[in-house]
Amino acid sequence: MARWKLARRAAPQRGQALVEFSLTILVFLGLMMAVVDLGRGIYMYNGVAESARELARVTSVHQGTALGNSSQTADVLNAQKKLIPNLQNPTYECVDITDTSVALEKGLCPVNAGNRVKVTITAPYQPLTPLISLSGTWTMSSTSSTEIP
Repeated sequence: MARWKLARRAAPQRGQALVEFSLTILVFLGLMMAVVDLGRGIYMYNGVAESARELARVTSVHQGTALGNSSQTADVLNAQKKLIPNLQNPTYECVDITDTSVALEKGLCPVNAGNRVKVTITAPYQPLTPLISLSGTWTMSSTSSTEIP
């Protein structure tokens, strides 16, 4: 008779593991989504910074007919737009070593000692995780400058 009472007492607890699993899997999946979202954000931030560096380097060497209007700069920009989603068009500026704007000569940055091409580029980032996405769209932005050879 003692065995029958033990078996009967354990029967109502059979669904307990299922309930515990359903509660913990929600927390686990939420954390996993947040980790993936964080990885996407870091990838995008790094990509925007790399795009600014690459565009500044290419534009300082190949200014084209106007600052940032060369075929090499356009090729680099198109390649970066394929890698980074929603990458915006950059702004180009000619600055001196103290980061003061320098007037363009015939649309080009004058080749003087210390003059640099400064590129600023942005890309919006929208998190996918429900709680993080409540903060709205984040704007990833980067600025880089390279001396004109």
